[in-house]
Amino acid sequence: MLIYPQINPIALQVGPLAIHWYGITYLVAFALFFWLATQRLKHEPYASIIQPAQWTRRDIEDMLFYGVLGVIVGGRLGYCLFYKPGYYLTHPLEILAIWQGGMSFHGGMLGVILAMIWWAHTRQRPWLQVTDLIAPCVPLGLASGRVGNFINGELWGRLADPSLPWAMVFPAAGPEPRHPSQVYQFLLEGVLLFVLLWLYARKPRKMGQVSGAFLTGYGLFRFIAEYFREPDAFLGLQALGLSRGQWLCVPMILAGVLMWLWASKKRA
Repeated sequence: MLIYPQINPIALQVGPLAIHWYGITYLVAFALFFWLATQRLKHEPYASIIQPAQWTRRDIEDMLFYGVLGVIVGGRLGYCLFYKPGYYLTHPLEILAIWQGGMSFHGGMLGVILAMIWWAHTRQRPWLQVTDLIAPCVPLGLASGRVGNFINGELWGRLADPSLPWAMVFPAAGPEPRHPSQVYQFLLEGVLLFVLLWLYARKPRKMGQVSGAFLTGYGLFRFIAEYFREPDAFLGLQALGLSRGQWLCVPMILAGVLMWLWASKKRA
């Protein structure tokens, strides 16, 4: 079995200024999104859209700005509401203490959805046209975030058979070998989901199908990965032996399937 290499979470420090690897992975995620989204503008149907205006690089810049706000605000509020509502209800000022940790993907996703609804409204563009553009650009950013989780030695996996070649001991979690669930999530909801969505979106699709495929795909891959990820100590496993993350994926999967079916029945 492997031993976690104890990577210093600080990538660079100059005096009191410390640059953390986790912050760098966020910057990489946003940069990947920007580059992939500009590439998407060269693909159909976006290359041919002229109403209400052509898609431009400036549109991607604006969407990224609103998206970053949605990720940060939604991710933090989502964590507070989905994972520790009682605590933050009695300590409301600590909601602002994002440097102490605690971000939720599902909350961040809801924040981005609301941000894109607002952006689409201000630009008079169909909301699903916007989400279909950005959906294939998201998974590699999620993969970058999982790299940050691994570097921080956090969100480790459940106990694993010591004979598993890649079983890893995370000293902060005890001496037992565990699944490197951060790597599983990097591969599943990051790399694999990106490849599948990117290829799927390259062919003509009805508006909303790509977005539905993203919701379904992420929800399924995250649901699977959660079987190998240690649940939060303060929550444990819940109804039917599922984690909180898995239960949050259920409505996501259902919404994705329904969106895809609804979009499939629309006229092209």
